[in-house]
Amino acid sequence: MRLGVIGSGSWATALAKILTDNGRSINWWVRNPDVIRHLQSRHHNPQYLPSVYFDTRLLTLDSEVKETIDASDCLLIAVPSAYITDSLGALDENIFAGKKLVSAVKGIIPEQNLLLNEYLAQRFGVDIDNYFTIMGPCHAEEVAAEKLSYLTFSGQDETFTKEIASYFKTEYLNTVVNNDVLGVQFAAVLKNIYALGAGIAHGLEYGDNFLSVLIANSAEEMAGFLRKTGISPANYAASVYLGDLLVTCYSLYSRNRTFGNMIGKGYSVKAARLELNMVAEGYNASKCIYLINKEIEAEMPIAGMIYRILWENVKVREGFKQIEPLLV
Repeated sequence: MRLGVIGSGSWATALAKILTDNGRSINWWVRNPDVIRHLQSRHHNPQYLPSVYFDTRLLTLDSEVKETIDASDCLLIAVPSAYITDSLGALDENIFAGKKLVSAVKGIIPEQNLLLNEYLAQRFGVDIDNYFTIMGPCHAEEVAAEKLSYLTFSGQDETFTKEIASYFKTEYLNTVVNNDVLGVQFAAVLKNIYALGAGIAHGLEYGDNFLSVLIANSAEEMAGFLRKTGISPANYAASVYLGDLLVTCYSLYSRNRTFGNMIGKGYSVKAARLELNMVAEGYNASKCIYLINKEIEAEMPIAGMIYRILWENVKVREGFKQIEPLLV
């Protein structure tokens, strides 16, 4: 099985580390030729997780995404959702024929309001049976530090899902398998929105008591959205749903929490985006989910208010005052 990685940010670099730690050779698309030269000469990514060193004998690096795709049987896509169309949109519509695609994208494609599998089906004719996901509470920084983490692999093809999961099993990473391809993606999108809310609450100097209530209500709101879409996981409290929500809301590594914290402290959206200098998936996701929910009509007062704060200029403290009496 020839493995390819599309993306070179922190999460892509962490996943490349896991695969090569297991002795797996990978084809790796790295957009920036300067980063490729640095990886080849200095054995680490100078922009993301620079403490992670690679055995370059296991890396085939290319700045042309088509070359990486052509050389691989199974492709791991780890590009922020906002850059998916820029990265893949110009490719031939048949380029993914006969290939397995594994999404590590915890976001939704802006403007189109599509999950990655929906975009790939529309643009490239990728069948859901050849599409898999990697989701769960697993920060790239903790993977780099080899702190014990858990990832959930989802797919319709149970045999191949287990095979993919086996490539990532290490002493510092445990793997879980399920078949809830749509549910885990929506959960990953929603938890980023709620982490923005947790960050805003922290920036507004609400305490831990309020934050715990906000997150508990967010978990119920997420479950309600999934139920309205016809998704009913066997266990909403599993790590890929509740676990990922908790770590993204509480962890100092969380970009979305950090972004929200800046908004709560009075930064404008533009200033927070410039200061963060990394993609906070929840920002675009808040608008996408707001639009999607116009059809689904789930009760989402928390996600709805976060959208209005970020996109409709509702004053932050006023918005949270409206949320307070709705929490139980």
